[in-house]
Amino acid sequence: MKWIKAISILGVLAMTAALVNGFVVGDFFGEGSMLFDMPWGIVSLVDLYVGFILFSAWIVYRESSLAAKIIWVVLMMVLGFFTASLYTFIVAQRSNGDWEHFFHGSRRIL
Repeated sequence: MKWIKAISILGVLAMTAALVNGFVVGDFFGEGSMLFDMPWGIVSLVDLYVGFILFSAWIVYRESSLAAKIIWVVLMMVLGFFTASLYTFIVAQRSNGDWEHFFHGSRRIL
C-alpha cells in the first residue's frame, strides 16, 4: 500500500506543477483550440477522456454517496488525473492497508 500512496502523491505534485504552469504560462483557449486542428491532438484528447471516464466508473462504483460521486466525477472531468491521484491517495489512506476496502469501498465484500 505504501507504493500506491507514494505514486499518488507524486501524481498530485506533478499534476499540480503542470496545471499551474499551464494556467500561468499557457493560453488555455488558444493552445487548446490548436489540438482540434491536429489528428494526434484529437487522439490524445479521446485517449485522455476515455481514461477519465474509466477512472470515474471506479469512483462511482466504490462511493456510496451520490453527492460524493458527482463531486469527484466533475473534478475528474475538470482537473483530470490530478483528481485521480488525490482520490487514490485519500482512498489508500482510508483503507488502512486493506486492499479489499481500497478497491471496493462501500461495496466491500465481507
